[in-house]
Parts: sequence; C-alpha cells; structure tokens
Amino acid sequence: MDRAELERELERLHHACWGWALSCCSRDRDAAEETLQSAYLKILSGQARFDGRSAVRTWVFGVIRHTAHEESRRRSVRSLREQTDDGAVAAANDPALGAHDETEREERSAKLLAGLSTLSPRQREVLTLVFYHEMTIEEAAEVMHISLGSARTHYDRGKKALARELSS
Repeated sequence: MDRAELERELERLHHACWGWALSCCSRDRDAAEETLQSAYLKILSGQARFDGRSAVRTWVFGVIRHTAHEESRRRSVRSLREQTDDGAVAAANDPALGAHDETEREERSAKLLAGLSTLSPRQREVLTLVFYHEMTIEEAAEVMHISLGSARTHYDRGKKALARELSS
C-alpha cells in the first residue's frame, strides 16, 4: 500500500480512530491527540508497516493501541521524575498543596470509574472494539494481540458483568 492509499484510509477511518484513541487513553483528550498523532506519524513514515495479514482498519487500531501504551509509559516515567524533583519537595513543604493535589486526583479517579470502569481492562477493550467500533471478536483479538479464545472469554465475561452492573 503506497502513501497516498494510506492517507486516504486514515482520512476515511479518522473518526473511528479518534474514538479508539480516546478509549485507549481513558478518555483523556490531550493524551488521545498525542497518541493519534504519534500513531499516524508511525504509519505515514513507514515505521509501522501494513503487511496485509489483516484488514487495514484492524492494523491501524493495533498501531493506535500500541502507541497509547507507549505514550502512557512515557507519561508515567515523566510523572515519577517530576515527583522526585521539585514537585515532591514543594508538596512536602506545603501541606495545603499536597491536599489540593490529592483532592484533584480523587475527582479525576471518580470520573474515570464511571461507565465501563467496573470491567477489567481487557473486557473493556474488547467490548469497546466490538460494540463501538463494530469489529468482530476475531478482529478485536488481532488489535489486542491476544488469542481468539482469550478475546471470546473477555467478551463473554465483560458482557455478563456489564449486564449485572446495569441491572443493579
């Protein structure tokens, strides 16, 4: 597939890619934008190559998922560095600052727990791919780099857990 074809496919899939990036980034818009930009760059620069073993959409979603995990690890490392630098010292010297940060973290955590948060990450991922991105379970397994049997198990358990949660 040449670059022009890739660009057309990315344009056609952009809305779905944006939704998937948001899902992979726990609905954090800034992180999703960064992830999607990095994923598109990998695809268009040839760093990620389509080998034809799956549908283009499945492959692109896999690149986005992998990129989101990379970006998350980078943010975690950056956050740890910042905490061990001036930020941790300032919080230790100013009790009000530490309490304020803790309150903000609790509020963000409560928001993230809404919706599908009762499910395991893999259950949430497979259900998001199947229901919101209209993939088959087989395609979801490819995106997630897990076996078809594992994807089916996460799908079934996730549906049951979500039904229980919604009925209570």
